[in-house]
Order: sequence, then C-alpha cells, then structure tokens
Amino acid sequence: MKHLQFTDEHGSFSIEQPENTSYLYFPLASEKGLKSSVTPNLGGDAKIDQETFLLEPVSAENLHNNRSVRNFWLVSDTGEIFSASGASAQQEASRFTELQDDSRITAGFMWHSMERISKSQSVRTVVTSFIPVNDNAEIMYITVRNLSDSAKVLIPFAAVPVYGRSADNIRDHRNVTSMLHRIRTESHGVLVRPTMSFDERGHRPNSMIYYVYGCSGAGEAPESFFPTVEEFLGEGGTYTHPRAVCERRTGVPSGSFAAGREAMGAFRFPEVHLAPGEEADYILILGAEDNRESISQIYEKYNTPDKVKKALDETKSWWREKVNTGFHTGDADFDRLMKWICFQPFLRRLFGCSFLPHHDYGRGGRGWRDLWQDCLSLLLMDPDGVGQMIEKNFGGVRIDGTNATIIGEGDGNFIADRNGIARVWMDHALWPQMTTKLYIDQTGDVEILNRKVPYFKDAQTCRGTQNDEQWDAGQGSLLRTKDGEIYTGSILEHLLVQQLTAFYEVGSHNIYRLRGADWNDALDMASERGESVAFTCAYAGNLRELASMIRLLESRSGEKEAVLPEELQILLNGDAGLFEDPDAKNALLADYTQSCRHQISGGHFSISLSVLADDLERRAGWLTGYLREQEWIDGGADEGWFNSYYDNHGRAVEGFFPNEVRMMLTGQVFSIMGNVASDEQIRRITASADHYLYRKEIGGYRLNTDFHELKFDMGRMFGFAYGEKENGAVFSHMTVMYANALYRRGFAKEGWKALKTLAETALDFDTSRIYPGIPEYFRSDGRGMYHYLTGAASWFMLTMITQVFGVRGEAGDLIFAPRLMGEQFDSQGKASVSLVFAGKQLEVIYENPEHKDSGEYTISSAACEGYRLQTDSAGYAVLPRKVLDGFSGDHLRVTVTLN
Repeated sequence: MKHLQFTDEHGSFSIEQPENTSYLYFPLASEKGLKSSVTPNLGGDAKIDQETFLLEPVSAENLHNNRSVRNFWLVSDTGEIFSASGASAQQEASRFTELQDDSRITAGFMWHSMERISKSQSVRTVVTSFIPVNDNAEIMYITVRNLSDSAKVLIPFAAVPVYGRSADNIRDHRNVTSMLHRIRTESHGVLVRPTMSFDERGHRPNSMIYYVYGCSGAGEAPESFFPTVEEFLGEGGTYTHPRAVCERRTGVPSGSFAAGREAMGAFRFPEVHLAPGEEADYILILGAEDNRESISQIYEKYNTPDKVKKALDETKSWWREKVNTGFHTGDADFDRLMKWICFQPFLRRLFGCSFLPHHDYGRGGRGWRDLWQDCLSLLLMDPDGVGQMIEKNFGGVRIDGTNATIIGEGDGNFIADRNGIARVWMDHALWPQMTTKLYIDQTGDVEILNRKVPYFKDAQTCRGTQNDEQWDAGQGSLLRTKDGEIYTGSILEHLLVQQLTAFYEVGSHNIYRLRGADWNDALDMASERGESVAFTCAYAGNLRELASMIRLLESRSGEKEAVLPEELQILLNGDAGLFEDPDAKNALLADYTQSCRHQISGGHFSISLSVLADDLERRAGWLTGYLREQEWIDGGADEGWFNSYYDNHGRAVEGFFPNEVRMMLTGQVFSIMGNVASDEQIRRITASADHYLYRKEIGGYRLNTDFHELKFDMGRMFGFAYGEKENGAVFSHMTVMYANALYRRGFAKEGWKALKTLAETALDFDTSRIYPGIPEYFRSDGRGMYHYLTGAASWFMLTMITQVFGVRGEAGDLIFAPRLMGEQFDSQGKASVSLVFAGKQLEVIYENPEHKDSGEYTISSAACEGYRLQTDSAGYAVLPRKVLDGFSGDHLRVTVTLN
C-alpha cells in the first residue's frame, strides 16, 4: 500500500502516521499577505513579512527540534492528557510503539487537516487549518469525539505561542524585544502589541497587534487565560509537559495585563461532558492586524462552525478554480501530481523564494529570474493582465543591459540588490525575451514590442563595474535624458539593449563572461575569467527568436523601421570581423556603456526592421558555428557533449581528466534549446547524459558528475557535499528544461524519460519524503528538498502543455502538435488536457487507439465544435485565432485523431 494516497481528482491526499516522517511541512496563505507553514504536529510558523512574524520563525531543523507548536490539549477528570497535535511528552514517548496514536493528514490546496486517535483514551480529534483568501487570519477548527462506551469529562486548553516581532530578532535581541511586549486578555483571547519595532538603525513605533482568539462551537468563551509563556509552562515545565495543563490550573481572567515577557495565546475552556459518540468543536483564530476593530471584525466573521465551514469551502473553491489546467493520461496519480505542479507557481507568487522552512535564506520578494519565469505559468493559467505586467517588468532593465535584481511590492517596483552589492548575473537578459516570445505566441499581441517603458537607474553603471558619482537618489530610479526628462523606449529597444550588450561582454575564449553567476547562482567565484558556454548557447537562440519577432512585427504592423536611441548605433556595429576579436568586443561595449553612463542624449536614429533582423540572425549564425567548433567534446563510442564553462583560471571545466570524466547538464540543455547542437550531436549528448548523469533511483539526471575538488575558481557549489543542491543533485529545474529542449527538437522519448523519472520519484513517498509536487532538487538519497517554491513547476507545466500535449500558440493562432508517448494514453487510447487560451476554456482530446509513440503517428483529423481544422506544412492542426474568437461559447472541445 502506498503511504500517500490521492483522495480526489483535485489532488487532495492523505498520509497515515505522518509524524513518522521528518521535515514535512505544508503551506497555507491568503491573497492578503499572511503566509504559514504547518507540520504534522502543527508546528511551523506564520508571518506577513520579514518584520511581522506571528509565530516564531523556523528553519528546517526547527521542525523536529521545536515543541512550541500550535496545540490543543484535553485533560480528563482522571488526569489523563492528550494533545491534538501529538506534541505531549507521553505521546512522543509512545511513538514507534504499539501505543502510538493513529493519525492521518488529509490536505488540499491551502487547507490541512490532522486527525488523531488516542488508543489509550478513546478520543479522536481533527484539527483543520486554513487561511481565508482575503484575510490575514489562520483558522484552526477542532473537533473532539468520544469514541469510548462511557461518558467523558474533559477540560480543553488552547496553546499558541505568540512571537510577535521581526524575524531578525530570533537571534538579535530576542530577550530585549520581549520587553517591548504589551499583552492583554479579552473575553475571547489574548492580544499582543509590542511598543516598537526594534532596529538599532532606527527604532519605529509599532501599531501591529498579534492575537489568538477562541471559542467553542456552542459560543462559549475561554474561562481563563495564560498570557505569558512562563505562566503557561510553569516553573520547570515544558511545551510537551506544561504545568498549566498537567495540573489543570486556572489562569488569569479576561481584562488582565502583562508586559515585558514572551507572549502566549493560551487559555482554558469550560469542561465539556461528552456522551459515547458525542462530539464537541472549537475554533481558534490567530492573526495580526494594525487595529483593534479589524480583529473584532475577523472574530465575528469566523466565530461559529457554520461560518468556518463556509469559509473553508470558499477557500477550497477559490484555489481549485485558480488551477484551471488539468490533465488526463493513463496514470491517474501523475494527473493529480500535475494539479500540485500547476499550483506551485501560485505559491511562489505568494511566498516569493522565502518564508518556508527550507527557504530560510531570503527576506521576502522574488528575484529577477523568478519574476519572468513565473509569468510563463500565468500565461497558461491566468493570462489576464500579463501583458501589462510584462510592460512594467521591463522597467527594471538598465540602459547598460543589466537590471535590478529584487522586485518590490506590486508590479514595476524594483530594488537594485537585496544585499546592496553590485552584482551581475549574466543570464538575466535571457528570461524577459523568452517570456515576451511566449506572450506574443499565446496572444498574437506583437504590438507589445512597440510599447514604451522607462529604464531603471541607480548608482550602479557600466554593467556593475563603476559607480555613477553624479547620480543622486533624490532623482528617483528612472533614467533621464541630458535635458532632465524621463526617458522611455520601446520594449523592442529594451530587448536589443539586453541581447547586444551581452553579445559583446566576452572573456578570453570569446564566450559570454560568467560575471557574478548565471542561472546557477552557486557558480559565484569566477567573476574575472569565468565564461558560460551554456548561456552563450542560450543567447544564440535568443538572437534568432528576437529576429523572428521583429519579422513578425514588420509583417503584422506594416512598419518598416524601428526608431532607437542614437547610442545604440555603437552596439549595432555590423562588422563581422569584430565578432572574432574579444578585446575589440569589450572595447566597443565600454564605448557604449560610457556613452550612457549617467544619462542618455535623447537623440534617435532609424533602422530598417529587416536589416535589424538580418543583423541578429548573422550574430546567431556566427555564435552557432563558433560554439560547435570550439566547445564540443568528443566522447567516443557515439557519445559527446558541450563544455559548459571556463573557470577563473580560464580552463574548460568539462571533458576527460585523469581518472575521471567531468560533465555538466546545463551546457547540454542550452546547446539543444538554443539550436546550437545538431540532431546528431543531440543523440550523442543524450547517450552521454544517460551514461554519466542519469540515476533513476534518485530522480533522473544529476546536474554534474563529481569533480572531486573544492574548485575555488568556480563557485561555492563545489563546497557542498556531492549530491546536494547545485553540486550533483537531481536539480528539477534544469532537468525539466532538458526535457523541454529535447521536446522542442523532436526527441520526445528522451524528453519523456526526464519528466517521467522526476514525477515517479516525487510520487514515491518512501524515497522523496515530500507532499505532492516538484521540489527544487532531489538529494543523493532521493529525498525531495526545498519544496514548493521552485521555477521547475512553471517549466514542467509549460512543457507538458506546449510540448508533450503540443497545445500552444504561434503568433496568436492555436496549434496542436502532440508528442505524447503511447503509455501516456488511457486504456481506451485517449489523453486530454484542459486549459485556458484566448479567454476560452478548452478541452483538447487526443485519440490514439493503437497507443502509438510520438514519431509513429500523424494527425488524421481534428475538429473544434464541428469546425474542421486544417494542418500546416509540419503536419500540425491549426485553429486560427479569428476562428477561435468567433465561437460564441466559453467552453470548447477539440478532438484530434491520431493514426
């Protein structure tokens, strides 16, 4: 029997005895800002932002160390104690014995329910936790049932420790900041309002009120309170053996006040009498608000079981409707896993890359790369407003081709860098264009290239190598002309600036410099001589795609010329001989960055769109030939691969070394995706990847072989143990991009192998030890790590829809180009995907009665609501946008027959 069982088609699941597995946690969040994590014993934390933690911040190791969890205690009239969270000394002592509680987690999108049965006391509790969509309140709905044949008298205690301050204070002035607490009990709970936000750079008055409220389902208020940790635990007591509970103490009354102590949202309810089979219920509400009235309103909104159940149903419905993409294949568990993968981008939008136990290195917000890759999933699930979002996001680009790296609150708000360090990630110019290309394909809105947006401006200039002493923060964060006017340029212009400046910033091998790092942030110690072959391949593909976008703009708009700032004439030097000379390239780039170091002239010039496209294609062609000749490693015996990097000593990092072979996956992904690798080279690359990198039992393709050295001339990744994170783990993001690249080039069998192995490992709970979804990586023993907040989810969903099922836009039209394998069809030979395109909810059904593999079948017929689709020169079925828009209904079915 599988440990993890799906319980419905929405991906809801259950696990027996979840406390027997370490490091499990589940995310809860609202659209308003509250973000929580919940463990099987109701540990974890809750916060609104870095400065506003309701519960104590936790990292992964705290999950089994901490006992200061959300708890609900029951004490019988004979003195027996039971914790609904399982966090009592007696229950922990009985774990892994025949006396262990029966327990089960059941969970779905943004709700989590823990059922626990005490074998010794014949009591069952169910604690259901969720956060309503539009409130900053975590609700715990608790039911208690008497399973015995005799009546029971129980005294319930609620206990939630309130941290109530910045995460920084967990180690910085923890005790001092407790002195700021002002704690008050009211009829239904405990309120904590610190006097100030403690920050030695500048203390600020505090208005935030943290609270824990509660009542019984019958409307009874608590009868007494324990507003401080010391009062609840008692001298010598612990969170698993609190004296207030064990000794059935009576706390202080409503209206009491305490100050300068660690706060506790703990209270005692009146004793309850339960006949055999009878049930009682309780409601706990915990949250943070900046005024007392809002807390009262929240309490009134959720203070009865009916209100809570209604809110729970609304929460479930909200998130299920958000995940408006669904899959039907021959594997029902895979289909339900895909529901979670499609949900993960929403979690990343809410949590950023922080605020979950493994993601303890961030302080909130998303990075530049995250911003653009998360848009990929939005274009497939929630496309409304993505065009405006893209426009605003381009405002983070600097005129030197670099960009702000941290995104502030809302769209179009940027911060130079989280840590105030001038850093350039050389891959950052890649992602905006990829996202814009998908947007144009999905919508047909090529005119977005003409829309005007500003440039980001700060003291960092000349691609992070100099400071602009003339810049004054009082001028704002927008680039200006010499006349002091805010300068705006087209999105096409922004893309050209990004791609062309990258083209000229090369190292001694004429490969794009690595700088601070590329996609792999852990390659951060080769800034002087490091070069990224992998992303040079990716940029070659970008140059080709940008050229195609320009040609589409010309054909659709009738425009013949682009108007660009006069400084860009430097970058558009058409001398092909320059391409071969790294020193000349760097000198040209320096001329350009100096010309716009502080401001831009405001002058313009015109250039033919066709000439511009030709120029970009010429650059891409030169790069392709150069990379194929210089960077290919012949592995012999039908194997081979591309070198991915040069280290800080200028040496190639991959190839055949004494006693070992060094290979990295990244260079193979982007040489395939960027159309640098030929078909024959792809066949040899896949053979090499299967030979040196593939480990089925731990998720599939490792990021690299073991280099057996610390390699301080490349990056911190080589200090990690081999098989951990960027050093040789199965890194989901790059594996999915490998699959995506293979599908794009027609290698469906190889692409499916990569996706399938990831999915199978994630679903094998005995190996992965995670709830459903794709983690950032699988470590050396196959355990899933850094769950939920990974760009791999967006790419997995993108690949499944646009490549595996082949349902994708091309300049606004919808094409059907399936690359499904025979095993992906159900027993009747059918597979389907539901998704939103052009404002229509589509169900696309493929019929393959003979279960043929991709490459063996062609499209024999295709129809949408009676309209027969034509096929193009590639054999794909095409639904023109004007025809799609002409259908009156919002729900359409497309049936495609394969033979």
